[in-house]
Amino acid sequence: MHADIEAIVQDHYEMHDFSGVCLVKRGDDVLFHEAYGLAHRGFQIPNTLSTRFDTASITKLFTAVAIWQLIDRGLIGLDTAVMPYLEIAETAISDDVAIFHLLTHTSGIADDADEEAGEDYELLFVDKPNYSVRETGDFLPQFAFKPSLFAPGEDARYNNCAFVLLGLVIEKATGVDYRTYVQQQVFARAGMTDSEFCAMDGINRDLAEGYKAIEQENGSIVWRKNIYSYPPIGSPDGGATVTALDLDRFVRSIFSGDLVTVASREMLRSPCILVDEWLRIRLQGCIGWRDPGDREGRPEPRGCHSVDLLSRNRYVEHRSRQPGLQCLEHAAGPEVVAGQG
Repeated sequence: MHADIEAIVQDHYEMHDFSGVCLVKRGDDVLFHEAYGLAHRGFQIPNTLSTRFDTASITKLFTAVAIWQLIDRGLIGLDTAVMPYLEIAETAISDDVAIFHLLTHTSGIADDADEEAGEDYELLFVDKPNYSVRETGDFLPQFAFKPSLFAPGEDARYNNCAFVLLGLVIEKATGVDYRTYVQQQVFARAGMTDSEFCAMDGINRDLAEGYKAIEQENGSIVWRKNIYSYPPIGSPDGGATVTALDLDRFVRSIFSGDLVTVASREMLRSPCILVDEWLRIRLQGCIGWRDPGDREGRPEPRGCHSVDLLSRNRYVEHRSRQPGLQCLEHAAGPEVVAGQG
């Protein structure tokens, strides 16, 4: 089996510029664990098994687990009205928006960059520096005063800033900042010893640089760093830096009950919004197809492609709005596949 997996990943490396780490396990047995490509193209530093990568919107899963921990403690509920709870008034966000709506992309609130409408996230930082957005509250001016797209619960549309609001809820309920809470109550409890929120202007060990492939008119590819494309440090909607092994530890900790109660775990796994006969949304902030084959001939949401991490029987992939980033995980019975790049 090792040779078969190696052939698949090698093809992805050679034909699709895969740069990252692939981990495949069956139960506790490692079937395949290899690193490909470069962590730093300038100095030609290769990725290793301990290299950490920006996991983009997979971070939403960490945020969702943090919210469920607060629900388990009775500090909030799925029906908690978000803006009154946060004591934020005079925005365009309806007071009817609840935690449930934010988790399931059914809030109707405007996003800072509407990916489903084809808006480019990088353009947010043409007129203001990306380093001015570091704390969770810094995101509010980018979306809170834009008109809503629909009333809460009336439709579903992928939304990054819904998770910014969830991050603010976490901060309000716990009295600590979002990143500290996730570091202590998600990463540490799951044994994710190599995971944190690395700032692009910090000195970080074993961290891969982010790059975007730019195709020239003659068909050649030029690589560009993505350091000006998004905020300099991770936030509730994306940007946690982890290893492939830590992603595996995270999923296993969900199923073992180390992070949330059994009841919350089952809620995390259960479909709760059926958009139509092929698209469903779970209470983890993720959108998933019933089967990879269902995607054929269907338009795909721009922000979240086939993400269904905790169902144990689904293909999982996320192509980030952050240029050059992609994260994939597959959980099927006793087998777990984690890939980053």
